[in-house]
Amino acid sequence: MSQPKTAVLLVNLGSPDQPTPGAVRRYLKEFLSDRRVVEGNGVMRLVWLAVLNGIILTFRPRKVAKLYASIWDKDSPLRLILNQQVAALQLALQQQMPNRDIQVFSAMTYGNPGLTARLAELKKAGYQRILVLPLYPQYSDTTTAPIYDQIARFQLQNRNPPDIRVLHDYHDHPLYIQALAASVRDYRAEHGQGDKLILSYHGIPQEYADRGDPYPDHCHRTSELLASELELTPEQWQTTFQSRFGPKAWLQPYTDKTLEKLPETGTKRVDIISPAFSADCLETLEELSVENRDIFMAGGGEQYQYIPALNDDPGMISLLVDLVQQNSSGWFSPASTENEQKETENAS
Repeated sequence: MSQPKTAVLLVNLGSPDQPTPGAVRRYLKEFLSDRRVVEGNGVMRLVWLAVLNGIILTFRPRKVAKLYASIWDKDSPLRLILNQQVAALQLALQQQMPNRDIQVFSAMTYGNPGLTARLAELKKAGYQRILVLPLYPQYSDTTTAPIYDQIARFQLQNRNPPDIRVLHDYHDHPLYIQALAASVRDYRAEHGQGDKLILSYHGIPQEYADRGDPYPDHCHRTSELLASELELTPEQWQTTFQSRFGPKAWLQPYTDKTLEKLPETGTKRVDIISPAFSADCLETLEELSVENRDIFMAGGGEQYQYIPALNDDPGMISLLVDLVQQNSSGWFSPASTENEQKETENAS
């Protein structure tokens, strides 16, 4: 008896189609119009939409387009890396789960390839089971929740919808922590070790956390586990938050302000990594690697090293394989699982 067609969908935030003001404007409009990203109802919502359409989308796209152009290589790094992750995971699943016909695809919450459009394509192609893996290690209502929202709307709008499972988070998964630790060790072995490791996460407004978003708790837990895995003392690492936007207070301490002050306290050499990003993108390649480097060096720093995201590192792919195995439980016949176990034992 044949198994229902099964797909794995790797989802990341998104990117403009081109590093141009027009493409950036379309992307920012979709992104910043999401009620999960910028909360508010009634008058607050109307005020925000007026600011968004009257000010932000008028002046910001040109500046952001220049930043994207500085890191663009035929396509956005985020989309290129996502495609590499898809290819690497597909190969790994074929090798490690050969008796399960699983196809891997990509999607973006905003921009292209869009999540809703991809789900429609998969349904039309006959996929009855879809495992959605949001590539956000730490859950937030601003990132993972919009994926749930789009899936819910898709299910409501379609008859006989596919069975869709969604990963909530993997902020404390042992393979994730091990992969991060290995990336830090490998980088430091090749480039030397700074005085302190800064773990910088994308921020969210403090009021979102006050209302119950678990994101900061997840971030701090990831940091604690990584520091423990690396056997760092409290003086050798620090958690910070980057990319704040607007006048309201965001999660603190802020990455840029921390880097500005560190040289004054005698910390002249830092290594910085962002465990919140599964793939390098504008926030890591430009903000962390360039802007924040300039801030640190201008404040008296002597060495600043950005440790890349996991991207398609073998450790990242091993994590994704494990997440597929865990979250596809019950979808495949016991016989296929037993055959895979025997093949694994024979191979070893």
